Amino acid sequence: MRLFVALDIPAGVRQAIAELIDRLKPACRGARWVRSEGIHVTLKFIGHVSDQDTKKIESIRVALAKILSERPVEMQFRGVGFFPNERRPRVFWSGVQGSANLGSLAGAIEGELEPLGIEREARAFTPHLTLARISSPEGVDRLVREAEKLKDTDFGAARESEFHLFNSITKPTGAEYTKIDSYSFVQQAKGVA
Repeated sequence: MRLFVALDIPAGVRQAIAELIDRLKPACRGARWVRSEGIHVTLKFIGHVSDQDTKKIESIRVALAKILSERPVEMQFRGVGFFPNERRPRVFWSGVQGSANLGSLAGAIEGELEPLGIEREARAFTPHLTLARISSPEGVDRLVREAEKLKDTDFGAARESEFHLFNSITKPTGAEYTKIDSYSFVQQAKGVA
């Protein structure tokens, strides 16, 4: 199993992103475009865990169930860009502007999983929606020009109170994601009936 933890995005945002991908696909044939139904906000990539290692999988589930926040995460999906940059693009993304607890949520997940031997990310948490991975330069200049026009495009907003543990299966047609578990992370107020 190839596991990761992520937030879902609402149908309206998914539709807006799908329309953008459909419009930009012809511009860049050197990109492997994601399937819109699989787009998500990754909080933590865990990596490969053997199906047979039920103890580790259960430990991951228990650790994730401990994560709490005082309020839901609020996100605004806006603009597009490239990692590492426009001159040497490897990933084409849509930006995610999140409430302060989005970064805290990702950090809490890191903290709970690290004692299980799951290494912390070397890079700082940068929330985004991956739209394409660029594998060759064919059409990249055109994509960069098109992206310049979309820097302020608003794709919608979300308010999420649960995250999910996913399994990623790589197929010739692209990655497919299956939800294994869902975790409500918003603390319930104590003493409220």
